[in-house]
Amino acid sequence: MTGQQQKLISVGKISGVFGVKGWLKVFSYTDHRENILNYSPWTLKKGDETRTINVVGGSSQGKTIVAQLDGVTDRDQAASLMGFEVLITEAQLPETSEGEYYWSDLVGLKVETEQGVPLGVVESLLETGANDVLIIKGERERAIPFLREQTIKRIDLESGVIVVDWDPEF
Repeated sequence: MTGQQQKLISVGKISGVFGVKGWLKVFSYTDHRENILNYSPWTLKKGDETRTINVVGGSSQGKTIVAQLDGVTDRDQAASLMGFEVLITEAQLPETSEGEYYWSDLVGLKVETEQGVPLGVVESLLETGANDVLIIKGERERAIPFLREQTIKRIDLESGVIVVDWDPEF
């Protein structure tokens, strides 16, 4: 993209080292956990430090994801990356189908009732097992179940608004 910064999306965090050959343990935010390995390169960020690095290998080890990054060949190099956030560009994500959204598309959108009463902005989403929940920050925090056609009436990414069937007093 010329003259425009690509939006970066957090997909995980480097949580430890694995073995002596520079492999890293990664805490993945992707659904399925191992999908994080499908994206390369990764942008690693910690504080003001940012670097882009290619993923050259990886696998699932029980509940842990391990990854091998280009140029990271020993335990000391791997340890120096602990705590780095793993980011990818929005362009690396597969296209969504009609009516499907990435959580990152919804964070930051304004939320209002069908009557136009503003409730706040989507701060985050929670996965509860039964359904996802929007966490809305406004004059107070609200948790609204993400139920299409029930509580979620319309999502307009262009105007940045989610319209909900929700009692503003609740």
